[in-house]
Amino acid sequence: QVQLVESGGGLVQPGGSLRLSCATSGFTFSSYALNWYRQAPGKEREFVAQISTLGVLTNYAETVKGRFTITRDNAKNTVYLQMNSLKSEDTAVYYCAAARRLGDVPNYWGQGTQVTVSS
Repeated sequence: QVQLVESGGGLVQPGGSLRLSCATSGFTFSSYALNWYRQAPGKEREFVAQISTLGVLTNYAETVKGRFTITRDNAKNTVYLQMNSLKSEDTAVYYCAAARRLGDVPNYWGQGTQVTVSS
């Protein structure tokens, strides 16, 4: 059974930092590109970041470039999203997702974790 379980969300003040984790099981983690998406209230889900199977290639949405960093640990079957200099507009539910190749539509999705940036 495929599982992707996000954690690390919460309430943080503007300018603060959070580190999201996504622990996975049930598929060959090292063979999949990993992605983070987010969905704010009343908006469509949007791409945030992605990382290739070995972690060599990464891509980011322009809105988070320079503030967020995606990494992965293939030994732990876990992907991370370090979020710095958070803004109110980063408030959303964050989802991790696994795709067979970088740029593909994800095959597997987590249930999401809430991130709220507010003073």
